[in-house]
Amino acid sequence: MIQLSKAAASEIKRLQMHRRQSQAKLRLSVRAGGCADFYYTIDFDAATISQGDRVYDCHQIQVVVDSQSLNYLTGLTLDYSEDLMGGGFRFHNPNVVESCGCGNSFRVSG
Repeated sequence: MIQLSKAAASEIKRLQMHRRQSQAKLRLSVRAGGCADFYYTIDFDAATISQGDRVYDCHQIQVVVDSQSLNYLTGLTLDYSEDLMGGGFRFHNPNVVESCGCGNSFRVSG
């Protein structure tokens, strides 16, 4: 299961409208690299859903995750918050055993 906080959903909807992509799906994925072993990618995807993709409906937003990334993202909650340094998405991933300072690069056990 992948979840979006209300704050993340609100920011995603704002970005969809700003980019005039109100029907685009949110694609989350994991790539090898970064400060630890993996890093997150997040983007809008107007293309059709591929075989093997998993789709979650969260706060009227379709979140798409490919089958490879799903191994690392199951249980993830995507949040959004703002502070004095600016705003940004925060990944709360129960699979992570170590994270770097940027918060976007991580390591899983095994």
